[in-house]
Amino acid sequence: MILAVDVYYHNGLATIGGVTFSDWTAEQEDAAYQSTLQVIEDYVPGQFYRRELPCILHLLNAHKLAPDTIVVDGFVYLDGFCLPGLGKHLFDALNGQAAVIGVAKRKLAQTPDAVKIYRGQSKTPLFVTSVGISLASAKAFIVSMHGPYRIPSLLKRVDQISRTINDADLCWSSPDPDFSNRR
Repeated sequence: MILAVDVYYHNGLATIGGVTFSDWTAEQEDAAYQSTLQVIEDYVPGQFYRRELPCILHLLNAHKLAPDTIVVDGFVYLDGFCLPGLGKHLFDALNGQAAVIGVAKRKLAQTPDAVKIYRGQSKTPLFVTSVGISLASAKAFIVSMHGPYRIPSLLKRVDQISRTINDADLCWSSPDPDFSNRR
């Protein structure tokens, strides 16, 4: 199982969204998840993981998820290969039980060109880093994801779920574009 996650912060809370899918080219998720958590840490540049990691772990624990691969909105390695970012900290917190692919929308000062990918007709790259899976495979998987635009459809979907504010841990079957099948 592949899990993509995203977190949205609002009013001292974090809403964590997740979508699972079994094929990188899937148009729709197999299931969607959402959890809410009191924000633990303030954002500190270069230490984004301190704020985001507890949120992702909460989603995994609340819904008893054990994916083979997790896609995070951010970097695995801040410099592409060595300096740990959110994804590497997640990989370590899970004792290497899931590969982690980071998909970042913005380049950091130390981001190498080797992690760039282009999707669709976009001239603006995404930046892909990974641990537990080769960088070449991670880049190929993200390029192959459904959708004609820069951001793959399922990564847009998980962003949408994280921005839909609720006050409970939820799971629903897909497709559920209007969130009517929540349980």
